[in-house]
Amino acid sequence: LPSPLDIGEIVGHEVEGEGEVVRHPSDEEPLAAIAFKIQSDPFVGQLSYVRVYSGVLDSSSYVLNANSGKKERVGRVLRMHANKREEVDSLPAGEIGAIVGLKNVVTGDTLCDPKAPVLLEKMEFPEPVISVAIEPKTKADHEKLSTALAKLAVEDPSFRVHVDHETGQTIIAGMGELHLEIIVDRLFREFKVEANVGAPQVAYRETISKPATNIEAKYIKQTGGRGQYGHVIMDFEPTDEEVFEFVNDIHGGTIPREYIPAVEKGIREAMENGVLAGYPVVGVKARLFDGSFHDVDSSEMAFKIAGSMCFKQGFRQAGPQLLEPIMKVEVVVPEEYMGDVIGDLNSRRGRVQGMAMRGNAQVITADVPLSEMFGYATELRSMTQGRGNYTMQFERYEPVPNSIAQEIVAKFSGRVAEEEV
Repeated sequence: LPSPLDIGEIVGHEVEGEGEVVRHPSDEEPLAAIAFKIQSDPFVGQLSYVRVYSGVLDSSSYVLNANSGKKERVGRVLRMHANKREEVDSLPAGEIGAIVGLKNVVTGDTLCDPKAPVLLEKMEFPEPVISVAIEPKTKADHEKLSTALAKLAVEDPSFRVHVDHETGQTIIAGMGELHLEIIVDRLFREFKVEANVGAPQVAYRETISKPATNIEAKYIKQTGGRGQYGHVIMDFEPTDEEVFEFVNDIHGGTIPREYIPAVEKGIREAMENGVLAGYPVVGVKARLFDGSFHDVDSSEMAFKIAGSMCFKQGFRQAGPQLLEPIMKVEVVVPEEYMGDVIGDLNSRRGRVQGMAMRGNAQVITADVPLSEMFGYATELRSMTQGRGNYTMQFERYEPVPNSIAQEIVAKFSGRVAEEEV
C-alpha cells in the first residue's frame, strides 16, 4: 500500500455548507476517518473497519458521525491481522484498524473530531438488479432468519431485504446470482439458518417514450355524509434521468396549495407498482397545471387518488416501455473455445463489444441482458471444459424487445387475474 505521505492531502466538504475542507496526513490535524467495512462478530458484536486519513483515533474517545450527525463512543481499537487481533490505544494517521462499540455506523460513513467536522467523499452503491424469495426451512429458524438478514444487510450495502406486502414473502436482492448464492451460504455457515430460495427475479423498470398532454382525472365519491372530490389536469413527458420530477404549474388557485403535495404523493405511490407489469416506474416528468376543488368535499385523500388515477391514465397514453438491466460481462477463455463462447453470448441477446489477449487467454467483453445470464456459470464451464471464467457488473437499463415485453406483461396480467378470482 502507498504511504499516506505519498497520497498527500485529502479534500472533504463542510457538514453544513458547500465549502471544501483540506486534511493533511498528519497526527497533528483533527481526526478524519472513513468506515469502509462493517462486520458482525459473534464475540464482540459489530466491528467497524476504518482508515484514518488525519489525526489520531483514540480508544474510549468520542467521534462524530458526519453522515448522521450523531456522536459515537469508540470502545476498543484493534489492529487486525490475518487470524488474530491486537488491541491498541490509538490509530495514527494512515493506519487501518477496527473499532468495537460503534452502534449506528454504516459502510462509507465519515468519523471525525466533533470540534472540527468534515464530510469525506461518500461511497456510491449500485441498486440491486436481481431478487429472490427466501423462507426458513423450519419455524424455529424464522426469527433467526430475519436477524441474520438484517446483519448481512448492514455489512453489505449492495444487498437489500424487504417484505412483499402483497405475497407476505421475504425478498432478498443483490448484484447477481453468485452474490445471492454467497448470502444464502453465509446464512447457513455463520448463522446456522437453513433456507429455501425461490427462482431469481429480474428487477425490470417501466418508463414512457413520448409525452401525454391534457390528461384529466376526477375522483368523485358521494356517500351519506361528506363526499370526496378531487380533479386534476396534467402533462407527462419522459426525462433523460431515471428519476421522477414533479412541477407545480397551478396559477390562480384552481387547486389550493395544501392539496398539491397530496397529488405528488399519489403519483409517487402509483409509480412504485407500474401499470404495465407492476415494476417501479422511472424517468417521468409530471406537470400539474389545472384542476378544480369543492369547498366541502375536497380533501388530501381525494386529490391523492385523483393524482394516482391521472398518472395511470397518462402512462398508458405515453408509449409505455419495459426496461431491463444490461450487464457488462467479461469472459476469459482459451482461444480454441472463443467461437463457441461468442456464439453462446449472441444467442443470449448479447452484443460483443471487444476482444483482447491476456497472457495465453482471450478476453471477450459483451453487454448482455441479466435475464439471459441465469445458469451461465455452469454453461461456460461445460463449453470450455472448466477452463473459462467470467465476471459481470450492472451497466445500464435498456428497453426490452417487444416480443419479450409482451410475455412479461401477459404473465403479470395472468397473476393479477388469479389473485382477483
